[in-house]
Amino acid sequence: MSNENFRRELGHVFDDMTGSPSAALSDRVRSSLAEAPEQRGPFWIAGVAAAVIAAVLIAVLFVGNPLNRPGNTIGPGAGASPTPSATVAPTPDSNLPAFVCGTSTSLVPKTASTPPPLAYVSAVRTGTHPGYDRLTIEFVGGQWSSIDVSPQSGTTFTNSPRGDQVTLSGKNGILVIIHGADMHTSYAGPGDVKTGYATLVEVRGLEDFEGVVQLGMGVSGGACYRAFILTDPARLVIDVQAG
Repeated sequence: MSNENFRRELGHVFDDMTGSPSAALSDRVRSSLAEAPEQRGPFWIAGVAAAVIAAVLIAVLFVGNPLNRPGNTIGPGAGASPTPSATVAPTPDSNLPAFVCGTSTSLVPKTASTPPPLAYVSAVRTGTHPGYDRLTIEFVGGQWSSIDVSPQSGTTFTNSPRGDQVTLSGKNGILVIIHGADMHTSYAGPGDVKTGYATLVEVRGLEDFEGVVQLGMGVSGGACYRAFILTDPARLVIDVQAG
């Protein structure tokens, strides 16, 4: 085979590579190499290089062909439907204490230790429900010794131990004092929360000093509330009645 014919045959090989690879393609490459000039010059080296490149490109085209890929077995809709996460049912209102207006409430733990270790406030959450807004204070660690919840006229409270006064949003207030507690070790949330609710409009930290935590609650209407303790995890819940 002449050099000109050899180059022409290689050109046909590359033209065939733009389509689907055929069974005759590899035979044509081997035939072209067998009939190539026996000289050890540049044309022979170019022919060998072209054959190697052709073989590599054939393999790439075959692997890259989408028709040769296996179907995807993982995707939307494959497998079982996800199981909804379990939620804890709220405590029925019938099992909760009645709302009180104008009177204070004192809560003590059912089991007391001497002296009681500190209870660390870990979360302060607010929520709105039909008929009331809720403040939840969650604890970790030890156990508080006592909790006092006191409604008041107006929303002006005293910061302790500094002694300056602060006025919250709303018309009336509720003061929460937790003895045997700590609000700076495990709690990293804001110290002042404006809820945007219709009844409980603001909650603000007033004291976190020597085992005493105080919070002020700004209420838009009358300061009628109920306060109780829930467990697992331990938390103080104060519901402020709408109206």
